[in-house]
Amino acid sequence: MGGDGYVPLFETKRAKGRIIYRLFAASMFVGIVLVWVYRASHVPASKEDGRLGWLGMFAAELWFGLYWVLTQSLRWNRTYRFTFKDRLTQRHEKELPGVDIFVCTADPTIEPPTMVINTVLSVMAYDYPPEKLSVYLSDDAGSDLTFYALLEASRFSKHWLPYCKRYKVEPRSPAAYFTTVSHPGHGNHTQDFALIKVKRCI
Repeated sequence: MGGDGYVPLFETKRAKGRIIYRLFAASMFVGIVLVWVYRASHVPASKEDGRLGWLGMFAAELWFGLYWVLTQSLRWNRTYRFTFKDRLTQRHEKELPGVDIFVCTADPTIEPPTMVINTVLSVMAYDYPPEKLSVYLSDDAGSDLTFYALLEASRFSKHWLPYCKRYKVEPRSPAAYFTTVSHPGHGNHTQDFALIKVKRCI
């Protein structure tokens, strides 16, 4: 962080092994030049000896060699940029626009309500200012099952959303989270995990 409070959104680091790659690239360049020299100094004298084919091969090798040399401008001094996604919201939180998200379903048989509700809950748990995020469920089938599932999900969300925010849960779909995470940690997290798992089953 700078003296004026500026927080960078990414950090640039040089890649490891640059010296080894440069030695490899230099040896490749020497090999390419030797191929060019050989092709230029051993051109057959007549068409019967395959002069046209030789010149064609030389042109192809010249082109691909030049292409390889040009691409070294990107590989010679490789760098990686590591982004800090959490700082983006800190810098632009007041400027973030309101977002409307529509989750659409049409058939409770093909798209089970459990899957639809997990989608809704994961979208509601986005790391985005809650007052600027609106989530809508469009059910073309008008299924009572989907409606009551959404009603239960609205009750569960009062526990799930604070849990996601408190422990920075990933993935944020309850079904995916409880499938991949069997034991989250220690202390309060373990207790909250057990509680939220019971709430999910109610």
